[in-house]
Amino acid sequence: MKRNIWYILLVVVIFAGCKMDEPVVTSTDKKAIFGSEEGLKAYSMSFYDIFPDATDQSIVEQSLVDYGATNTLSGFTLINSYSENNSTGWSWSTLRNFNYFIVNNTDPAISETVRNNYTGLARFFRAWFYYDKVRRFGDVPWVDHPLDPSEEDILYGVRDSRELVMEKVYEDLMFAAQNITRTTDAAQSSLITKWVAYAVASRVALFEGTFRKYHNLSLATSADTWLKRAEDAAYIVMQQSGKTLHNNYRQLFTSDVPPPSETLLAIASNASLGIKHSANWRWTSETYGTGLNLIRPFVCTYLQKDGTPYTDRTGWEHEDFYEEFQNRDGRLNATLRYPGYMREGNIALPVFSGYARLGYQPIKLCVDATVGDSRTESTQAVQLVRLGEVLLNYAEAKAELGTLTDDDWAKTIGALRNRAGITGGLTTKPATADTYLKDTYFPDISDAVILEIRRERAIELLFEGFRFDDLRRWKAGTLFKKSWTGMYIPAINQPLDVDHNGSHDVIYYTDEAGLAAAVALSNNANPYKVKVSTDPNAEIIQVHAAGSGYYLAWYTNNDSKKVWGSKQYLYPIPIGAINLNAQLGQNPGWDNGATNDGN
Repeated sequence: MKRNIWYILLVVVIFAGCKMDEPVVTSTDKKAIFGSEEGLKAYSMSFYDIFPDATDQSIVEQSLVDYGATNTLSGFTLINSYSENNSTGWSWSTLRNFNYFIVNNTDPAISETVRNNYTGLARFFRAWFYYDKVRRFGDVPWVDHPLDPSEEDILYGVRDSRELVMEKVYEDLMFAAQNITRTTDAAQSSLITKWVAYAVASRVALFEGTFRKYHNLSLATSADTWLKRAEDAAYIVMQQSGKTLHNNYRQLFTSDVPPPSETLLAIASNASLGIKHSANWRWTSETYGTGLNLIRPFVCTYLQKDGTPYTDRTGWEHEDFYEEFQNRDGRLNATLRYPGYMREGNIALPVFSGYARLGYQPIKLCVDATVGDSRTESTQAVQLVRLGEVLLNYAEAKAELGTLTDDDWAKTIGALRNRAGITGGLTTKPATADTYLKDTYFPDISDAVILEIRRERAIELLFEGFRFDDLRRWKAGTLFKKSWTGMYIPAINQPLDVDHNGSHDVIYYTDEAGLAAAVALSNNANPYKVKVSTDPNAEIIQVHAAGSGYYLAWYTNNDSKKVWGSKQYLYPIPIGAINLNAQLGQNPGWDNGATNDGN
């Protein structure tokens, strides 16, 4: 996270690139840092560098998701392309920064409340650091102090158990939540508050509880204990933080100043300081690089406005682009370019000839202005923690525990759907499982409530960095192998009016003769022209016959290259780390240089 903090000059503590045992280099006396509240405050701002910037892949989700098609397969899910030889993430330099602060913040001249506040911040960030490591690697070494080169038993020792590390993570988060004194950051929601600590505790505990449950981990602390921790932490935020759902879902992701009503923590930009990012460029132009647009099976999970499944609608299988957007969950229009979507006074259809190969082009993280479409000019804040997620954490934890009531449902899932313009099913939890959702996504889940909460989580948190971890904790990684099927089109080699406004928008053609014939029939001088093929092995957009028309499809021949096996629920320990310390061992399935080959 970039920050313009002039008073950081009070502290010049250099940790970049440190090993766990590298001596701390300082240019100020330690007393100047730990002997005053201003020193503690200045030092603590360095903690925020652990957060991603606004275009980090981990929060914009353009790979490692099941609901999107992309022009570049992720190496992690591509057969024989990922192994211990190219694994990353085994970096420990940041940890020393937090530990150094924690063990040295002991000056009795500063009140215990002040010291505990800043130690709470350091412990929050240490928990954030370790949560990332456990999600990625499972067992990792637990280190709670700056290491000395003589501590070879730790430097070259075995990894600590997931049980031990996650208990320490929870202890850190609870200390942070109980001792951080800041409760508001109305300016930009970019500083850690007490409520952020509780919210992140609910996130961490939900991940750990469901991971232990669905992976059948028999550890000392049960899955149910972790789920109850998630419930309790989320409840405190819901009851005490004063946060409410912002009334406009799209504004959460298009505002330079994030709506403080719902936002708990955001990455803020500042045009005057030159702190900008490339969200609009990323989501509107192929010139940026890897692009992503949704697949139709996921679009079909958005409910109708009356709260019933879209797939209950007669003829849903063969509805075209215009028809499938009618009378749906309002978040569909807030997430994708929809029929009639306007940008600076002009209708802006999906870029059918390029970015939106399957017809579904995202707008959730983009503003309607076009200034940033081809360069780094975006300044909208990026959500990291918000009440919407906390409500979902609470609902899922209670549903997994079997204690979710109708009142709980109304305050969480019902409230989120009400904001989205849905009118039915807001006050009573469902009794019947949606067959489409179960069969297409979660065949092992028969509980109607859990299915609906998973639907809600996917839609509400789309592109916010949760899906990869959600599927891994639910042990549903095979969804990463889903085929990329796009929108339904009624014909090929004919001009199509996809938004039903009387003007032909696109021609899907198979050869030059088909294109010429379609152009002759078009009432638009320059419709999108997209070459397609009926050959399932074609390297261009394919069309698969369905009803009286076709589904678009993308890279069907890549399906055989996508891989998911049991070992991929953890990453391999990088070979460089093992070469330095053979005691670390390797995660199951990745031994002996094995690549992700589906085993």
